Amino acid sequence: MAKEGSLEAPTRHTIDWQDESYYDVEAIESELRRVFDICHGCRRCFNLCESFPRLFDLIDESDTGELDSVASSDFQPVLDACTLCDMCFMTKCPYVPPHDFNLDFPHLILRARAADYHHNGPHFVPNQLGKMDRNAKLARPVAPLVNWASDRKNKVVRSVLEKTAHIDADAELPKYARKTFTATAAKDPATPNPHAPGYGRKALIYATCYVNSNNPQLGERARKVLAHNGVETHVDYVGCCGMPSLEQGDVEQVAKQAEQVAKALRSSVDEGLPILTLTASCSLMMKFEWPLILPENEDVIALAAAVMDITEYLVDIAKSEGLMGGMKPLEGGVTIHSACHARAQNMGAKALQLLGFVPDTEVEHIERCAGHGGTFGVMSETHDIAMNVGKTAMRTIVRQGKAHVASECPLAAKHLIQGVEEMGEAETLPQGPWHPVELIAKSYGLTEG
Repeated sequence: MAKEGSLEAPTRHTIDWQDESYYDVEAIESELRRVFDICHGCRRCFNLCESFPRLFDLIDESDTGELDSVASSDFQPVLDACTLCDMCFMTKCPYVPPHDFNLDFPHLILRARAADYHHNGPHFVPNQLGKMDRNAKLARPVAPLVNWASDRKNKVVRSVLEKTAHIDADAELPKYARKTFTATAAKDPATPNPHAPGYGRKALIYATCYVNSNNPQLGERARKVLAHNGVETHVDYVGCCGMPSLEQGDVEQVAKQAEQVAKALRSSVDEGLPILTLTASCSLMMKFEWPLILPENEDVIALAAAVMDITEYLVDIAKSEGLMGGMKPLEGGVTIHSACHARAQNMGAKALQLLGFVPDTEVEHIERCAGHGGTFGVMSETHDIAMNVGKTAMRTIVRQGKAHVASECPLAAKHLIQGVEEMGEAETLPQGPWHPVELIAKSYGLTEG
């Protein structure tokens, strides 16, 4: 029986990337037209991201004001603007499965990109930027030089990068560390506090490519917080979760990454260890996307059930045994941005809950997209769009006027603070970018700064 809308929890179909029909261009065009027409009739997502305004403008400016007078060849800007944030699927669309309309806008965009990748090959620059582990390996020995060259203040080099590689000269790029998180963790036992209520817990921290190579300090601080709360941790890193490959439609590469990582971590999963991730995108990939890509792989299914975001895990300690006392207020308060890939995990606002344990500290919440979206935020074709998408969140940060800005997505936090700086409307720039667990470390006095 057909229903107008659905209050049921959304469900997702597996991704049939190994079936040649998945890449059928005519079938994809037909499905795009079906879904776009439903979106046109609803328009609930008009202010969610850039994809929907582009779609609706195409229709409104057409001869008939309907999708029938829009050429399929004009769809590409709509596809390009999707960052696969999943917010339309998870929070807005009333027609997601199990509704009869069976809409999954992000996974339809993924299918269109996968077909393009399958038939035409990769787009060179995004493909090279997405090779996270290779790039980190090359950059690590000369990290200071790479960081100097990629700095936004280095106008000469960044201008050359923009002209040759189409990386926007104004985009904030991640820095590289000389030593990885796994290397520093191997030398630090991080002895758990025997007096903590959670003493006896054990967990494996999966470093993720960003924390391992770009921000090991975040990993070290997270590990200190866990040890202070009695958790014995070990750190491992096998390879990138594949989110950059997913954004480009290279589903086969994501599957290879998933198989490799899940197999390597299977012994830890079988020991009953929770697998903690420090970036929301990686949690989302390992929990939800990998099982949809490899639904028959037992290692992947087992790992998905064991993965927890670091904020999710700390809130679990707080509810089950209780966190260690002794936290101090964070002067000036905190604005916490709920990253799209954290919200898409359907676990609740765990970062907000976690920061709520910090005494005498005003914490305000933002549930709007930062706009960064991986390479979307750094390519010259889309950087300005990414800044525009994040403008509502940036203005909210200015209005709230808190001293600290944090997000479960480190790149989103960088992007937001850059936007606040460029707007020039804040009396003083907020401290950051922080991950919520870093603010907990600061509140405990486990780190300086």
